Amino acid sequence: MIPGADIAQARAAAGARRVVDVLEERLALEPDAFAAQLAETFRVEVLRMDELRRLEPAFDLVPFAECSQKGCVVLRGQNQELLLATDDPFSAEQAAWAAERIRAPFAWRLVHRGDLVALLASHEETLRALDAVRGDTGAVLDQAEVEDLSLKAISDESSEVVRLVRSTLHDALRIGASDIHLESVAAGLVIKFRIDGILTPIKQIEDLAQAEQAIARVKVLAELDITERRVPQDGRFKAIIRSGAERHGNRAIDFRVSIMPSIHGEDAVLRVLDKQSLYETTRQSLSLDSLGFEPHDIRALRRLSHEPHGMLLVTGPTGSGKTTTLYAAITEINKGQDKIVTIEDPVEYQLAGVLQIPVNEKKGLTFARGLRSILRHDPDRIMVGEIRDPETANIAVQSALTGHLVFTTVHANNVFDVIGRFMHMNVDLYGFVSALNAILAQRLVRLVCAHCAENEVPGKELLSESGLAETDLSEWKFMAGKGCRECRGSGYRGRKAIAELLILDDEMRELITSRAPVRTLKLTAAKNGTRFLREAALDAVCRGQTTLQEINRVTFVG
Repeated sequence: MIPGADIAQARAAAGARRVVDVLEERLALEPDAFAAQLAETFRVEVLRMDELRRLEPAFDLVPFAECSQKGCVVLRGQNQELLLATDDPFSAEQAAWAAERIRAPFAWRLVHRGDLVALLASHEETLRALDAVRGDTGAVLDQAEVEDLSLKAISDESSEVVRLVRSTLHDALRIGASDIHLESVAAGLVIKFRIDGILTPIKQIEDLAQAEQAIARVKVLAELDITERRVPQDGRFKAIIRSGAERHGNRAIDFRVSIMPSIHGEDAVLRVLDKQSLYETTRQSLSLDSLGFEPHDIRALRRLSHEPHGMLLVTGPTGSGKTTTLYAAITEINKGQDKIVTIEDPVEYQLAGVLQIPVNEKKGLTFARGLRSILRHDPDRIMVGEIRDPETANIAVQSALTGHLVFTTVHANNVFDVIGRFMHMNVDLYGFVSALNAILAQRLVRLVCAHCAENEVPGKELLSESGLAETDLSEWKFMAGKGCRECRGSGYRGRKAIAELLILDDEMRELITSRAPVRTLKLTAAKNGTRFLREAALDAVCRGQTTLQEINRVTFVG
């Protein structure tokens, strides 16, 4: 018997947790060592990740959805023998289910939980239908001020719909998803998570009534009109994980909700705003160094963040990390000697010692009106969450010209498109370039998983598509992740920022005010040391940090 198994069983029963999870925490062994000790105790063979990849899942016998729900997978061996791989040899319920469910003879195998998750994740994109949730159609959609996402609350909930929504939110937090997509389809509802910028299918509900109830449940939580299904709606709600067994204990999370009508009903997108998580990060380690920028970009941004006045613009598409970059810059300069005020829609994360104002258009508090009021509040540093309209743009420029340092974002593809955006908003061009200190365009690229990275030789077609067919690649270190438990089988783990930083000098200001062609601006910027996004992305590939496929996904080849 494994030492401490009795204690683990008692604690698992008290905390409504699995014995195997409690035992792994108590023993504090490496995953492979823990699996080996379990296998020795229960006298079953262990399957490592490389062995799992060589075996074929028998989803025709036990569907993916059922495997995911039961925490196991049926595999076919080399001689077509059936193997049932599980991570929980303590589960009598699973053993009884397997004996009844699998009609053909099979042998048990043990896998680590991380390897099992990675194996299932590697099949998500090809299968597309991962879960079939059946339930009663008369579920009561009750509303609570704060949704409880603890494991106990999920297991105790009697309503199938409420349990589905809660478990989906809980899983998204556990995996680290930034967004949850509930997409109505002809057969029901598809649930997807955005993980490291990539949309990944997680579940499919093949029940139209329950799919509608799941969307309705989200609308109830966000205090939206559940009878209105023809127009878009926006809202938000708060949830909390109360279980002390969770990694962060009691933790409050905000969800921003967008409902959109579709031909099959309604789609919902929930943006995860884990304020406490980033607050802890902010307090401990959030800085420009922690975002993955290159050292010369960090030095330039740090200097720009300490300028006495002017404007620092950050641009990029939604989800490219613009707000996090501004928070990092503000955190570094927040020494208590300056009055720092932000206006955001919404306030995504809380910064200690900073006055943060949420936009409330229903009450008349717009970016422009709030920014005017901020200027009467004796600020030193101002952050405007986003410039969307001419009025806000003009006030932000005037603020930068009157002795304030303004941090702000605008949606554009690169640093030169920003100039065109402000010109289309009828901002005085001379005043704009006089106020502007620098423009930062950024993207987030996924990093090759360090735990399963291996050397890779890209094919000629990929090199040609990436614009490298005629390039000397002798010094390049191409790497790719083969997929493991740490990266959930994707081959990528974590992201870093790549930057295109244009610092304005007198020459560049003169060119812009004289409305020089973009080609001239680019040539001058390159001569003065500006490194474009594609160049930064290729440098990351050259060093083995990411892949050509990844940078082709987020940057233009040309």
